Formats: sequence, C-alpha cells, structure tokens
Amino acid sequence: MAAESTENDGYLTGQLLIAMPNMRDPRFARSVIYLCAHNEDGAIGLVINRLIGSITFPDLLTQLDIDSECGSDRSQPAVHFGGPVETERGFVLHSADYLQDDSMAIDGSVALTATVDIVRDIAEGGGPRESILALGYAGWGPGQLDGEIQENAWLNVESDAGLVFDPDLDAKWDRAIAKLGIDAALLSSEAGRA
Repeated sequence: MAAESTENDGYLTGQLLIAMPNMRDPRFARSVIYLCAHNEDGAIGLVINRLIGSITFPDLLTQLDIDSECGSDRSQPAVHFGGPVETERGFVLHSADYLQDDSMAIDGSVALTATVDIVRDIAEGGGPRESILALGYAGWGPGQLDGEIQENAWLNVESDAGLVFDPDLDAKWDRAIAKLGIDAALLSSEAGRA
C-alpha cells in the first residue's frame, strides 16, 4: 500500500482529523489525529494530543528489554495514546530525517516506523529529530471514515510539522481548528444535508 497520497485523489493521507465538539466517543473527544494512511481499504492514524499517563518511556524500555541507562541525560519522550486499536503495539510518528527499511514515508516531512530499533535509537540519543511515541492506533474500515466525516464527526485540515510535533498537547485541538479559520464556538453538531 502506497502511503503517499496523490493530489486530488479524495483521500486524506498526511492530513489532520479534528474531532468535532459533538464527538460521542470519549476516547476521541477534542482529539487531533494524524492520518498515516487513507485509501479504499480504510484508514489508520495516530492521536497526537493525548498521553497515556500510565506508562513512562523508562517503563516502556524495561518492557522491551532495552538498557534504560542509555541516553538518560537526554529528555525522555512521553508515551501517547495513539488510539484504541492494538494498544499494546507501538508506533513512532517522526520527522523524515530518519528512515529505516521498515519506515513508511507519509509525505516529505513525516514518516511512521513501528520497530523496536527506532525506540532503541531514541533511547540512545539518536533517532529522528522529532517524534511522537504512541501505543495503539485509530483505525477505520473501507468507507467508514468517509461516513463519519459526512455525519459531521470530523473535520480535516492540512498538517504541518510544527503542529504535529508541538509538545503543547493541550493547544493542538484549538490550533488545528484555527488552521481552518473557524471559531470553535460556532461549530454545529448537526450534519449538513443538501
């Protein structure tokens, strides 16, 4: 599956999904999701503005049997809630300056890697310049995301690395909405019908 979206193909790979204020699923309330892949087979993405809180980077290194002493002088990444699917599985959304054979280039500036090697590289002070370490992902079957967008559950906007990798998680939803030029207070919970 080619991850990179071609212009005007109707798919949203590499864009941000913004949960509407009326999002019924509490796991996605005020969430911003980076869409790693979106095509006729469905979509996958990572929530980029929510931490797990119950697991730290050193905990994760211990679980993966990676020497947690290496890179201890470097700031340790937070562990994000990537989504409710396969919550034991890890993903690293990162800047494209770091690519492995198993990395999936999403666009010219962002890639996704789901190997333990990237976690080891980050722990040792190497790895990508910018990254989000996440457990789990958000997933949709064929046509499911398109239906949710039509039902007014999500907005989408072009992504930018400044927003994606910004450590200020609390501001990401507001910043993503602002990219649309919309006042969040004026968003309707009713789907439009033509």
